[in-house]
Amino acid sequence: MNFLKNTYFLLFVFILCSCHSQTELPQIIDFKKSGIEAKISLPQNPNIIKTPKGAQSFDLETPLRCTVNWQTQQMITSIPYNVKAFNLVQNGSNDPLPRFEVTGFSFETMPAEKALLKLTKEAGIKLIAKDAPYASISAENLRGELSEVIKMICDAAEIYYSYDAHNKVLRISRKANFSLYVPKSRPILLALLDVLRGSGITDITSDWDDYSISFDADFELKNKILSLIGYFEENPTLIAFDVFVLKVHPFTQSKDIQWQNLLTTFDYGTIKSAKSGVIGRVLTSSNELNISALYQFLSMQAKVEAVAQGKFIVPNLWYARFDVGKCGSNIDFDEKLSILAKASIEQNNKIFSEITLDSTKGEVTKFSVRSQVGENFLIIGIPNELFGNKDKNSQTIVFMVPRVIRTMKTNQHLQNKI
Repeated sequence: MNFLKNTYFLLFVFILCSCHSQTELPQIIDFKKSGIEAKISLPQNPNIIKTPKGAQSFDLETPLRCTVNWQTQQMITSIPYNVKAFNLVQNGSNDPLPRFEVTGFSFETMPAEKALLKLTKEAGIKLIAKDAPYASISAENLRGELSEVIKMICDAAEIYYSYDAHNKVLRISRKANFSLYVPKSRPILLALLDVLRGSGITDITSDWDDYSISFDADFELKNKILSLIGYFEENPTLIAFDVFVLKVHPFTQSKDIQWQNLLTTFDYGTIKSAKSGVIGRVLTSSNELNISALYQFLSMQAKVEAVAQGKFIVPNLWYARFDVGKCGSNIDFDEKLSILAKASIEQNNKIFSEITLDSTKGEVTKFSVRSQVGENFLIIGIPNELFGNKDKNSQTIVFMVPRVIRTMKTNQHLQNKI
């Protein structure tokens, strides 16, 4: 009997052990210690058809923007322009409104679309508000023609309107499409394009045949463009920056570029000043340190890779933007880097520049540079790790030459001034 009990007991223990081994918890893996990297990737639809990169990168500006004559650079040039050529027009059809007289129209703290609905309903006009709600406004005893009253309400709420007479429909929206016609001067057109991009406006269409720029604008941007036109009425000074972007890879990865050797390679005084930023340094130099001399200096220590060259133009005290990818040879790298600049002319032909290097992940570094006309500056020590390059001591270098463009206003007709 005891033998049978012991047998049942052993069998029971065996069954328990078997069940435990089958229901054992999975092993927990420490990904950091094991060296396994966990990544989450969103599923992509392989059937999505996209515009090929070759078509996407087509740009009419490239022959003008990405060509720099480093041999014969004029530090100060003058261009005439016809101030009457500036003209900002709103695109799209906008029929005349019915000629109704409005008397004593009042409302208190009401969204603009509701006020306009109240006004147009009596005139038998259908209202379409594209991106309402709009600002709430108040008015008392508005008088005048229907078109005048509608304009007063829209201006107060900072919205645009257009009227379709055939269908009796009034459309209102925060933005409208505009075309800015400028003097037939390529530097002026480039300057305006660069200023718009410096303001964060990237959806721009430029027409180099009739020298116009088309874009969508709200009231704030429209007023900024009008102030820019007013600025050009004062014979402004423009600052052009010729830019060369390089990448250097030291022959020995453990060895850095010996920038200190610049002081022995060139005469003392060639390097005028050196200033540190959050990352990197900016050196101001005489023209003895030019592109050719810089190539020679660097090629003794590293493999030198030309990334991009081009130009952008900054109206005095305005911001402008240069996207390196527009003139680059290495698309994966170039698309991640932009140069933002604000410049002004000071006494004794000095140029004060605020230069920001920007990437898709945010601001990289920023410098304030004071230089003389005819001097260059060189930004060094920007690690390529910031742009996803793992080469140790590999860095990006930005060489910039500021030039002065003086404008001269005239009433004469000018054709295709380069």
